[in-house]
Amino acid sequence: MEDCVFCKIAKGEIPCDKIYENDNFFSIPDANQKVEGHSLIISKKHFENVLDLPSSLGMELIDCIKKTALKVLEKEKAEGFNLVQNNFEVAGQLVKHVHFHILPRKKGDKSPFVY
Repeated sequence: MEDCVFCKIAKGEIPCDKIYENDNFFSIPDANQKVEGHSLIISKKHFENVLDLPSSLGMELIDCIKKTALKVLEKEKAEGFNLVQNNFEVAGQLVKHVHFHILPRKKGDKSPFVY
């Protein structure tokens, strides 16, 4: 997708500070952080939502989530994290490229993603 911001980041057209990367996924700090350390896991190839993501990429996705979460937890001295993923506009998906949010949590904080 030529106008997809995540595709541009994946191709190196937009510079970023990667937290972690494997063959099919990478993670970066979210540009619009909801909490300190808010990070994104993004697929290198364009898939619009999780329903388009091939199941065969599941192990690499979990690898990227785990490695990113561990780094973010350590950096932010957090005690836990939320993993959030939105599909379709009605569910809050703003960028039509599959991605997951990691939100580090500390005791007593107020996360905007906890219902």
